[in-house]
Amino acid sequence: MFKRDGVWWVSITFSGRRIRRSAETSSLELAKAIESKLRTELIEGKYFDKCAGAEKTFKEMADRFMLEYAPKNSKRTQMHYKTTLGHSLPFFGSMKLTSITPKKIVEYRTLRYSKGIKPGTFNLERAMFSTMFNLAIRQWEWVKENPVSKVSRDRENNQRDKWLSEEEEQRLLENSPGWLQELILLALHTGLRRDEILSLTWDRVNLFQKTIIIQKSKNGKPRTVPLTSVAMGILEEKARIRSLKTNLVFTNTVGKKIGTSWVMKHFIIARGKAGLEDFHFHDLRHTFATRLAQRGVDLYTISKLLGHVNITMTQRYAHHCPESLRAGIAVLENSGHDLVTVGKNRNVSNA
Repeated sequence: MFKRDGVWWVSITFSGRRIRRSAETSSLELAKAIESKLRTELIEGKYFDKCAGAEKTFKEMADRFMLEYAPKNSKRTQMHYKTTLGHSLPFFGSMKLTSITPKKIVEYRTLRYSKGIKPGTFNLERAMFSTMFNLAIRQWEWVKENPVSKVSRDRENNQRDKWLSEEEEQRLLENSPGWLQELILLALHTGLRRDEILSLTWDRVNLFQKTIIIQKSKNGKPRTVPLTSVAMGILEEKARIRSLKTNLVFTNTVGKKIGTSWVMKHFIIARGKAGLEDFHFHDLRHTFATRLAQRGVDLYTISKLLGHVNITMTQRYAHHCPESLRAGIAVLENSGHDLVTVGKNRNVSNA
């Protein structure tokens, strides 16, 4: 052993290999204990099994993740990563990766739930942590195990069954500036997502055929959305005052894309004045689908209009479809089979 700058170092020769390592202490007694532990690991063959990142911390992993991996993703995903680290770094930050166990992750989950998050939010955070550890295993060779893989996803039930009545719609519109009224009405009459509206360009609008083509839908597939008279009226008016300097349908005062934060700021103000504090912009899309279901439109059609990857995602609107279900039963009544008569002639036995 030797001392350098007030810190003891361990120097051991084992099987022809010299190993030097800082004991990270000025105490000779503690340094000797560390040396003894190191010799035991060498004898048991455990020392050389350690990964290069055995001393790496969660923060170091997060920093490398944000530097190398995050930029390959969308700006929205990068923002999600930054937000997640804002919550997780105070908890995991200085922990060594080898100290982060499934138990620690469960403790973090409990902390996050105490803050009021929903299962879907934790599942997204968990997925990010899992990706970080997988990179640390496969590419950086820092650790050998992913503790996140031993913590199961939580069951999600984040669906909101919130939609506007006609009277609530009127209140919301009355308390919104003109440009926001256009966005709200288009969402209510097309079911488009907020960013699909803000990113809409004129080459995707066909006023002659009365359709909009969403080229990059959330499910990765393009979809065509027919336009109602209200939606047509909005787009025809925008076309009359269209700026030739941009291809965007909706722009701010300087001809640029309207920012999401700007929309949400004014939407929150408008919903507050309208007494709709628990109403989100995405609920306009739910309102579109709910109104279709309540008017008897089948779930398959609603699914296609919303751009859902499968009809399972649209099942949440099934309880709004009594007229559609009644129409299905009517088909049997009109088929020539008298089910009532058959019922009268049956011998009914009770269990």
